[in-house]
Amino acid sequence: MRIKHVLAAALMAGSAATAQAQELKVGVQNMAPWLDPGRDFSNVGSQFYVNTFEPLVGKDHTKAESVWQPGLATGWTIVSPTVMELKLREGVRFQNGDPVTAEDVALSLERIIKATFPPYTVRQRDTLPNLAAVEIVDAWTVRVIAKKPEPLFETLMNTQQTMIVSKRYITGLAGKPGVLADADYEAFSLKPMGSGPYRVAEFVPNQRLVWERFDGYWGAKAPFARVTVTRIPELSSRMTALKNGEVDLITNIPPDQLSVLEGDKALKVEGMVTPLFHVVIFNTQNPKMADARLRRALSLAIDRKTLNEALWQGKAVVPASHSYPQFGPLYMPELNTFEYNPAEAKRLLKEAGYDGFPIRFDTAAAYYTNGLLAAQAIQEMWAAVGVKAELKVDDRWTGGDADMMARNWSNPMYFPDPTGSFGIMWAPTGNSATEGRFKPTAEYGAVWERFRYSTDLAARKQAYSELMTLIRNDPPVLPLYQPYESFAMRASIAWKPLPGHIPYVLDFRAGRIAQVVR
Repeated sequence: MRIKHVLAAALMAGSAATAQAQELKVGVQNMAPWLDPGRDFSNVGSQFYVNTFEPLVGKDHTKAESVWQPGLATGWTIVSPTVMELKLREGVRFQNGDPVTAEDVALSLERIIKATFPPYTVRQRDTLPNLAAVEIVDAWTVRVIAKKPEPLFETLMNTQQTMIVSKRYITGLAGKPGVLADADYEAFSLKPMGSGPYRVAEFVPNQRLVWERFDGYWGAKAPFARVTVTRIPELSSRMTALKNGEVDLITNIPPDQLSVLEGDKALKVEGMVTPLFHVVIFNTQNPKMADARLRRALSLAIDRKTLNEALWQGKAVVPASHSYPQFGPLYMPELNTFEYNPAEAKRLLKEAGYDGFPIRFDTAAAYYTNGLLAAQAIQEMWAAVGVKAELKVDDRWTGGDADMMARNWSNPMYFPDPTGSFGIMWAPTGNSATEGRFKPTAEYGAVWERFRYSTDLAARKQAYSELMTLIRNDPPVLPLYQPYESFAMRASIAWKPLPGHIPYVLDFRAGRIAQVVR
């Protein structure tokens, strides 16, 4: 067997494997309705950005911990607690041939920092609330200015939301040439363009995405001339497409189907525990859900270990708190924020005066792997403690609906710090507060401020412990588990999800995928 590596190392070493593969075909469960890294934080959209866009600060994605590397910036300095200076990489071009300049960096960050386009205002609140401005020092130097001392500068300059886009390309894209308007950002989300190794050649919202190799890329060349990603929502249809050779790789394979694929010698499976929680959320602002005792009872009634065994064959990870191992010294499983205690659930229900009114539980049919099955199991667990649940199956997102009572959701780890998961969702300026289902108290806000902006590790740990106590006593959320997500592919494809990426990323860059030729 001769192995042809479609890898940067082989290419740069002058290997005989310089001939690059022509096309990769991928079948995904969901496809995004638009593509804009600054606007997006969805699990679906996050699959796609790494191939087309790049951040200022790079990262070694083979490692779960944050190991920073040069990206579109070759170096940086923390000038003061509120100022980060970055030196830009010269000679980089966007996929339309325009050079990447300091003006582009300023636009990329300030479209969110000083947002007028409504979707960007959400990202400003949940991801970049502490950034104030970008200062252009010279053609290849920028300074990022924070409002308060910022302990996470490198992290923020590595996020998807701060990937760099072209000011010249976006300006006038939908309207008057030379005039930047919010409509241009909307147009950009349907015609995305970045500086990465693959350019978007075709995008059909909710259906198909086609990448083509960008030969002007500054780094190692993309291993495929073309990558076609097609939405195939039904699991059986994705598996059939793979078996028939219609696609080379498929996503979102539940554990109970792995043996079917692993028994086929022409195929193989890769998977990992995903840095993301499937969660149950409660609308604390719905009058029927206002009593913390009711919400705590609903949390205590859910047997998460049984869900793991039944739905994930024990491969998922049930957390004791809203905490990931990737947090390093801030990983605190000893907090034991969440537990299963049906007897206590019954006691709290009685104390709260629950009179049997139905709890509406919203879920999509197929957005989350095993999401509907988990909702049905939770319905039974609640019934066991005397709570009637009514499932509402609807693919529409209802997290901001005033009459929503409970539903499934996910809390991804956007970067390895509690701010990058819990904070984006549950900070006073986070997504849940923005959508109106969670209203933090003044005490909660003060503790969050101590956690978020302290540069002292012990102080941050103490504050986060206090936050988890507040969440335990007045719960807006219950993490169920970190799912074990699997991907299936032809045996000739060598690819796997990497622990340093945010969840679900399909990284097809050089050095990330190999093809075996028999």
